[in-house]
Amino acid sequence: MHLTISSIPAEWFWGEKALLSTNKHVMTIHLIDNDPLIAIQKAGRIISKQGIREIALIGDAWNLNRCWAFWQGFYSPKKESCITWPILLDKDRKELNDRIKVVDWVRHTINTPADELGPEQLVQNTIGFIFSIAKNDANYRILAGKSLLDNRYLGLYSVGRSSDRNPVLLTIDYNPSGDTKTPTLFCLVGKGVTFDTGGYHLKNSVFMNSMKSDMSGAAMLTGALALAICRGLKKRVQLILCCTDNMINGNALKAGDIIHYRNGKSVEVMNTDAEGRLILADGLIDASLIKPKFIVDCATLTSAAKIALGNDYHALFSFDEILAKELIKSAREEHEYFWRLPLAEMHRCHLSSNFADISNVTYCNSTITAGASIAAAFLSFFIENYRCNWLHIDCSASYYEKEVEKWSAGSTGLGVCTLANFLLAKEKD
Repeated sequence: MHLTISSIPAEWFWGEKALLSTNKHVMTIHLIDNDPLIAIQKAGRIISKQGIREIALIGDAWNLNRCWAFWQGFYSPKKESCITWPILLDKDRKELNDRIKVVDWVRHTINTPADELGPEQLVQNTIGFIFSIAKNDANYRILAGKSLLDNRYLGLYSVGRSSDRNPVLLTIDYNPSGDTKTPTLFCLVGKGVTFDTGGYHLKNSVFMNSMKSDMSGAAMLTGALALAICRGLKKRVQLILCCTDNMINGNALKAGDIIHYRNGKSVEVMNTDAEGRLILADGLIDASLIKPKFIVDCATLTSAAKIALGNDYHALFSFDEILAKELIKSAREEHEYFWRLPLAEMHRCHLSSNFADISNVTYCNSTITAGASIAAAFLSFFIENYRCNWLHIDCSASYYEKEVEKWSAGSTGLGVCTLANFLLAKEKD
């Protein structure tokens, strides 16, 4: 099937403001909406649902962003497809190929069932993928199982000890200079919970159905680093992934347990389903010790972010006004959606504990709390200088349980391009 783009409305018999029309040989997308990229993505989803898997994009109206928008909607987690792309500039064709390679890896990784992708598999897949792109410009370190306990990564170990699959901390050091004294521009810290039951605060089965995707933050940051390398990243970046299951057995973390972290903070665990922040704390302590210029963490951390923003936007939190604005600018340039939610000193005050320095959830008796902001505030206790050069992203737009107008069911890959753009923008500063 050939597919072209037109700014002329479809014939009346296709319906008022019809997005698509077709004849025996050619299908046409009619761009009469305000946002052509959204229209093209919706058209891609409609065509994919019709079972068409071989298509050629024809005509002069196609460009890089329009091709990418079509692919985002046309992508299917179940079916292989074949697209004949229009003629593009060499640099645009390379960028399109790189996006497809990287974001498809992210989407496939997030969509993989938890039975096939445990913490160790996620780590090995990540190493293989990054090294296929970075070649000899990277090295890595792994701590797993009992080694985490021995090295006092007690958040990650405490959450992961109830699973038959070992928790794992992965650090990838991308350093094209080859000089170990080269300063690190970014530390990227990702939540890689490969399945989350909620622990003893057991999730309702409705919410548990999509918990294979609770490692989306780890996959998203891996993709962002990979795409930035494809785009020519030359500065040193370290990727820290905290990977584990959150399961239940006789050795599982319990309400009221206290975790003593390496930075001197003690945390009372008042909700075992707020485990993402417990494991990220270890990664953020490491990031602070490395002393990079910037720290970014990504996690599917709270349902509160989804309640606030739905599945369309990632939630952004920061005390750093300038850095937050720069991330939003990068998102606009990539036609992706991020929205900043509040984060202030008052949110840190909601984490008091009777038995430890802080609790992992608020003690507030009210059922209405700023859950996403308080979760971000918790993370700030594990960053040396939390008011500057730190961004937290709650990945509320990473996964759809059911197909929608623009996206297939499953992972979106949204945010990868924005973060790659952001890394390169700060490299130039």
